[in-house]
Amino acid sequence: MIRVNEIKFRLDETFDDANIIKKIEQKLRLKPNELLNFKMVRESIDARKEIIFSYTIDVETTIDKKLIEKGAAKAPKGYKAIYEEIDLSEVSLKSRPVVIGFGPAGMFAALVLSRAGLKPIVIEQGESVEERTQSVNAFWEKGILNPFSNVQFGEGGAGTFSDGKLTTRIKDTRIEFVIEALIEAGAPEEIRYKNKPHIGTDRLKVVVKNMRNEILKQGGEIFFSSCAEALILEDQHIKGVGVTDLKTGIKKTIETEHVVLAIGHSARAFYKHLHDLNVKMEAKPFAVGVRIEHPQILINASQYGVDHTNKRLGAADYKLTHKSRNGRNLYSFCMCPGGTVVGSASEENRLVVNGMSEFARSEYNANSAILVNIEPLDYGVNPDQYSDVLKGIEWQRDLEEKAFKCGGMNYSAPITTVGAFLGENLKENEMIQQNQSYYSALNVSYDEAFDAMQATYKPETQMSDFSEIFPDYILEALKEGIVNFGNKIKGFNDPRAVLTAVESRSSSPVRILRNNASLESFNVKGLYPCGEGSGYAGGITSSCVDGIKIAEKIIESKLF
Repeated sequence: MIRVNEIKFRLDETFDDANIIKKIEQKLRLKPNELLNFKMVRESIDARKEIIFSYTIDVETTIDKKLIEKGAAKAPKGYKAIYEEIDLSEVSLKSRPVVIGFGPAGMFAALVLSRAGLKPIVIEQGESVEERTQSVNAFWEKGILNPFSNVQFGEGGAGTFSDGKLTTRIKDTRIEFVIEALIEAGAPEEIRYKNKPHIGTDRLKVVVKNMRNEILKQGGEIFFSSCAEALILEDQHIKGVGVTDLKTGIKKTIETEHVVLAIGHSARAFYKHLHDLNVKMEAKPFAVGVRIEHPQILINASQYGVDHTNKRLGAADYKLTHKSRNGRNLYSFCMCPGGTVVGSASEENRLVVNGMSEFARSEYNANSAILVNIEPLDYGVNPDQYSDVLKGIEWQRDLEEKAFKCGGMNYSAPITTVGAFLGENLKENEMIQQNQSYYSALNVSYDEAFDAMQATYKPETQMSDFSEIFPDYILEALKEGIVNFGNKIKGFNDPRAVLTAVESRSSSPVRILRNNASLESFNVKGLYPCGEGSGYAGGITSSCVDGIKIAEKIIESKLF
């Protein structure tokens, strides 16, 4: 196959197979019947002037060799899974591998291990996605928190209750495997080529259930509502895992020599257990901040101009960055077009928020985290003191406790308006008049858009003073950054935009160190730190890829 770039469509052109074929034939100067097959690889949108969709497409023709000789690019070879390249009869383990955690990393590690015939045992403290959804809804509607099964813990991991974003910065051929596995499990086929693919919370629930069923069909076992409480070591080698059934209280030990540690970035109790075992870890930078909400129609109009109502464009997103005068990096994160702000607490008397969108991205508000970078020195870490490794967790907890108190100590979220946060008077704000004119030219009523907007967090919200939550350097960076972002997206710093606190779980505050060659823990043989919670991924796709890498290493360890 050959790779063809820049197959372009205007917004008013019909996008279907017939027109795609026509444009490919024109681009490559093909005769009728010379085109055999094509596969969409990537879509991007250029909205700088006239909106143009540009596609990269892999094409199979009867004259591939001739086209390549003339300079056409060969399509890169796809990823081939390790279990497709080896004689699986040669792979045998004394004991079955155990996967702790069934988020993206754990799920894909278990998927590859099960396809290789190794029948993994998965331990997940949260519930299956069906039961988990009920627990999450009880929290959102009534403020009843299940500390073991919530937005952070349970089948599918934290990503299940977000947007299912698959955007990643990593370059790895395993991404193709991830995408195809997700599509096989029910994800929309467009994730194969969209520039910013997403699945949506509603569809992710179906996908993770189908992936669970495949693992079970291949002989794997999955234990939900089961808490891995202890790693059993002998001479710094993994020998087993102590597990408690959270529904019955029954404790058991699972013997194993291979543990995939895919615990997620909120597994604070297990971090403490690892620290007690002297498993090598280090404190790492992370980020904290707030969620900001605007009317989605304004984001659409700002990003797409006069064509913003065209349904083919969908809900617009944004990515913003700013370097503040006090040296802090500020950036938008996990932007959720047409979504809601959701409660994401996993510990009692602490409050955390996140963003979520369903596949259609059809809710009234747009929301995004606005985060400020935090370094280990900010929370008092001495790099030479191993005892300081978990200080980032305590620092996060302090913020979450303050947010809980500001919200009224009932899981209502503290909110404020941008106007109150910046100390600006709505009536005296000249910016509003300028924005009214700008959006009026795009057939959007600026004031009506904001008047119809409400904070989306449930169960309740409470107007609060964010100076009671954040230290001054974070407040300063947030204020400066929000004003700066108003220069990039008109209305971003409108006084009526809503801020909700606190977003504190964007990434893990620790990294569990591992050997670059074997991917095992630095000092515990058979322990494989994996995914976002171990500090080696950031987001769904990179976590899935890391899970695949770990599974490959376990398989290879028994072959070579």
